Amino acid sequence: MVNLSNIKVAYGSRILFNNAGFLIRPGDKIGMVGPNGSGKTTVFRLIDGEERPDEGSVTIDPGVVVGYFSQDVGEMSGHSVLNEVLTGAGRVYKASIKMSEMEHLMSDQEAMSAMNDDDMETFMNQYGELQSEFQNLGGYELEDNAKEILDGLGIPLERQNQPVDTFSGGWKMRIALARILVLNPNVLLIDEPTNHLDIETIIWLEEWLKSFKGAVMMTSHDRDFMTRICNRTIEVAAENIVTYSGDYDFYLRESEIRREQLIAGSKRQQAMLAKEEEFIARFAARASHAAQVQSRVKMLEKVEKIIVPPSPKVIKLKLNPISRSGDIVVSMDNLTKTWPLPDRSFHPVFSGISGVVERTNKIALTGINGAGKSTLLKVIANQTKAADGICRIGASVNMGYFSQYSCDLLNPANSIYEEVSERLPNESIGYIKNLLGSFQFSGDDADKKIRILSGGEKSRVMLACLLAGPVNFLVLDEPTNHLDIASREVLLEALQDFEGTIIIVSHDRYFLRNIVNRVFEIDHGAMRIFEGDYNYYLESASKHVPSGKVPHRTDSPLNSK
Repeated sequence: MVNLSNIKVAYGSRILFNNAGFLIRPGDKIGMVGPNGSGKTTVFRLIDGEERPDEGSVTIDPGVVVGYFSQDVGEMSGHSVLNEVLTGAGRVYKASIKMSEMEHLMSDQEAMSAMNDDDMETFMNQYGELQSEFQNLGGYELEDNAKEILDGLGIPLERQNQPVDTFSGGWKMRIALARILVLNPNVLLIDEPTNHLDIETIIWLEEWLKSFKGAVMMTSHDRDFMTRICNRTIEVAAENIVTYSGDYDFYLRESEIRREQLIAGSKRQQAMLAKEEEFIARFAARASHAAQVQSRVKMLEKVEKIIVPPSPKVIKLKLNPISRSGDIVVSMDNLTKTWPLPDRSFHPVFSGISGVVERTNKIALTGINGAGKSTLLKVIANQTKAADGICRIGASVNMGYFSQYSCDLLNPANSIYEEVSERLPNESIGYIKNLLGSFQFSGDDADKKIRILSGGEKSRVMLACLLAGPVNFLVLDEPTNHLDIASREVLLEALQDFEGTIIIVSHDRYFLRNIVNRVFEIDHGAMRIFEGDYNYYLESASKHVPSGKVPHRTDSPLNSK
């Protein structure tokens, strides 16, 4: 359906792709991977027609509809949520508007009587063709589909007629995603669809994409999500696009083998080039060897240099030894939390929560969006007070707390190196540089000012400082947000090696599966404790939900968390 052939894209002297290409076939489910800045977004933009290659071609079969979801959702205003989504339905929406206009005209007896017989026949034939097209495109199911998709993405029916302007940026991302899904294109391009989604919504989207009959091409930092959906992987790196006929785990194995082969080939090529250049240098001035020298010069000009992709491996983060805390890290006794409302009443968040966090526990705190997970972490971290009950922190506990708002504490005038140095005054220059390198801040990157960093980069700075500090209890609220797979792997390994205690909220299932040994679930204001790892929790929790049912949502998509 889509063919990129012999593509070259360059920005000045920087070449993204050179003689690269791949195919998207009907029904393909493709995961696109590659380091930041390698050109993944450019690939999407080439297919969507937003950019053109410097050389080569992008061919899309006639009649193929491409839908592209990007992180730039554009301006949304002037519609209800439902109407905003319906406007993204392409031909079927345009057909519905035209039908409405014609039906309005049909209700005007004076206008209709002014038509002669030929005009009337033409008009009715056009309406019949339009109605047939509308039906064939699923127009009569369009609104129901849109409502179902919005509900699946966490915006229930009672909120779908609210003005889109009243929704926050994260919820507008969901609305934009719904627009693309309602379009039902032949080729669906989705860039980081799980950003701003909770686990329940990710699972819903995962099932929707599995059953989607068109082709899908995606990028995602959520390893589980991509592995469960995609059966092919495309790597964008080192001026090339390489296709692997398997999922992300298959890609990891095969790409390492390919990289080793490229390294060996590059060494052989370098040896050959050195030998030829030595011959040219030795005999360049001899007339008797002029023909041979010129022949070898021309040969070298035609040699396509082997480019070895950068190693996906990152420096392992070495944590400092930590002090031992008491055996009881946190004890919670009948905790209750409410938030005040404008009418002076109180919204209950949770009540009667009791439990004990023991030393070396690595606990996942789970529950649907809005259940109160972040609020409970704030109570534990003494960022907010409980309305009732007692939360006790144990002896010799040194707590480190991370949330999505932690990055606001960074000094925008500092460089990355300066910020980390100020937070870790007792560490050596070498340790700090190694720490920054492990979080992908190497060389000149360490001199970047905090004010110009992306959200993901700021998160990496905060996490580096937190993990290197003298803490033995980590309270982590969505630490993987905005982190790419490589950064998540660094954090995962660090937390696996961490000898202290952890309680964490995350929507990355792969991450949780490889860390936690207990699970606390907040469900309808109360807390259930599962004495096992994340897989045990999933198996146990599923027994409490009737087959085919979806847990009730309590989250609000308005401008509040």
